[in-house]
Amino acid sequence: MTDAPLQEADLATIMRVIPHRYPFLLVDKVRDVVARQSAVGIKNVTFNEPHFQGHFPGAPIMPGVTIVEAMAQTAAVLVGLSLGFAEKRPLVYFMSIDKAKFRRKVVPGDVLELHVTVKRGSTRIWKFEGVAKVEDQIAAEAEFAAMIDFSADPVE
Repeated sequence: MTDAPLQEADLATIMRVIPHRYPFLLVDKVRDVVARQSAVGIKNVTFNEPHFQGHFPGAPIMPGVTIVEAMAQTAAVLVGLSLGFAEKRPLVYFMSIDKAKFRRKVVPGDVLELHVTVKRGSTRIWKFEGVAKVEDQIAAEAEFAAMIDFSADPVE
């Protein structure tokens, strides 16, 4: 296993690796990818995202659950690039979310950095630590596990 960066993933690459699409694709770029170890996702938070219409009118705040989902999507891209399953887009399911903490509001105009680190990984089951930051301030953190379903048909 190498410590050299594997690659970066632009939006087109992300969409080849994971099946998520608007309005639920929550990662714009993934950088600093080290195979089977870590990656940093980038989410440019904009006011035109659908959750801001109701969360909250006049005081838009990105819901904590979508921050954790953005961490998970970053992790899915990391695993997809590590295992080479671009174009296959298997479905990935949460198995657990632990130790979730929310420390700072995330609002339109923020650039959310989603730092994910592999704690354990095999072919199907993976566990991660995630830290979401805005301007080097921790906005959220969580540990989460996911299962990759390779039997699912790729989403068209």
